[in-house]
Amino acid sequence: MSSIAEQSQPDTLATRYLAVRAQTDELASRLSAEDACVQSMPDASPAKWHMAHTTWFFETFVLAPNINGYIEFDAAFRVLFNSYYNAVGEQYSRPHRGLLTRPSLESIRAYRQHVDASLIELLECRLDSSLLDVIEVGLHHEQQHQELLLMDVKHLFSCNPTFPAYTNLDDRSSHVTEHRFFDFGGGILSIGATSDDFSFDNERPRHETLIRDYKIGSRLVTNGEYLDFISDGGYSNPLLWLADGWSAVQAGSWTAPEYWRSIEAQWHEFSLSGIHKVNLSDPVVHVSYYEADAFARWSDARLPTEYEWENSANGLNVSGNFVESTALHPRACATTITDNPQQMFGDVWEWTTSAYSAYPGFKTPTGAIGEYNGKFMSGQMVLRGGACVTPQEHIRSSYRNFFYPVNRWQFAGIRLARD
Repeated sequence: MSSIAEQSQPDTLATRYLAVRAQTDELASRLSAEDACVQSMPDASPAKWHMAHTTWFFETFVLAPNINGYIEFDAAFRVLFNSYYNAVGEQYSRPHRGLLTRPSLESIRAYRQHVDASLIELLECRLDSSLLDVIEVGLHHEQQHQELLLMDVKHLFSCNPTFPAYTNLDDRSSHVTEHRFFDFGGGILSIGATSDDFSFDNERPRHETLIRDYKIGSRLVTNGEYLDFISDGGYSNPLLWLADGWSAVQAGSWTAPEYWRSIEAQWHEFSLSGIHKVNLSDPVVHVSYYEADAFARWSDARLPTEYEWENSANGLNVSGNFVESTALHPRACATTITDNPQQMFGDVWEWTTSAYSAYPGFKTPTGAIGEYNGKFMSGQMVLRGGACVTPQEHIRSSYRNFFYPVNRWQFAGIRLARD
């Protein structure tokens, strides 16, 4: 991970640490103890597990190795809240995290306070750059889990036939900017993170790659456009689908995005603000890679490569509908037509046609922290840009998210491209 030693004075890093931790607590404060305990599917985790695991990260990789005589809050937490770090030790079964009624939510909050106090005390010491880098990774790791917490709460609440609301906010627009394509010239271009700011290991090393001339959509695909795909029999036409995608459609009886419900012959969409009629102007969200790819074929287009996406986003301000807007739902692109693609950041993660793999020259970091990204570089697809539940400061044009192509519970949507 890139060094933050020069830019991280202890008081500044302590302030940032407390701010990130407070954001997690704020997101969880809207949940009851019952809400925070339940796990709605094997891929999701209870909210209190996210709260504990992010704390476990700091305790395991920062405090325990660097404070003589450090006293763990509870030795059992080593196993309970280890996610996938095999080099550290055993892990409790991921699909069964919802069975952990104990420790209580109150105990998890006390655990967070215990670790926070020790870490703030540690930050008063002069730390070497490698340890500062691990702390910075921990902060970005916690921001990832803030997004996961909202994803998992949304899936959980969608299973309740009363469709409870996590938030009462719902900013809707009925206007959307027309869709067109922007031309980009190709060439041998530099891709990946620079060494100036923080980046994850999977964003590096920066390298050159050949990109051919391409076109990219001026905005995200809307619900209205996706509804046209549905109405035209998109989910019943095998010629539009990859083989594994068609199998997923059949196995899951997919007829619409993840949170669409047909109520009295009208499509409704469940969001973190409850159930409402599908707003045709909003970006379509909670579609799998297979659905995004099928829609692109139906549209006589394709999905962009991650290199095309990054090249299109470079130089643009990282601004948009992020978690800070408190909408927690994609918003329509209602801006006037500009000289640049819109909605490149925020609203929805954008599927690319690029498989998640290592950049040329990639080296896995040494030690257990090396399990963070590299070992997942198989069978997944890259998404770019962030979403309405992503912290804004967490995103940059080189950021690479990744999910399996069948996954739909993440806030993923579609931007089209053409040769």
